[in-house]
Amino acid sequence: MTIVVDDDLWSAIGDPTRRRMLDLLLADGDGTATSLSERLPVTRQAIAKHLGVLDRVGLVHGTPAGRERRYRVDETQLARAVAQLASVGSEWDARLRRIKRLAEAIARAGEQRSAQ
Repeated sequence: MTIVVDDDLWSAIGDPTRRRMLDLLLADGDGTATSLSERLPVTRQAIAKHLGVLDRVGLVHGTPAGRERRYRVDETQLARAVAQLASVGSEWDARLRRIKRLAEAIARAGEQRSAQ
């Protein structure tokens, strides 16, 4: 079964700052732009923009908490991303096995011609 890869999801995860934010949110359970900016080398405004990207693809969800929003990782969406990665990895493994078999067949054919 091939899983369709969500390019927006992978574009969001592709950024190292956003991956670190996901790590922190998973470790802490939740967080705000302010609490994340205290632990990362970027501004609160940049964190807020990154959280917006993660929210748009469904990896985090924010709920109002006073003047800020508390964000939590959507573990279902994260599991979907992990399943996509596993699927892509399996597809590439299969491609590489086919390439290896083809290269070995070419090498054997070359050896047979040399022996004649």
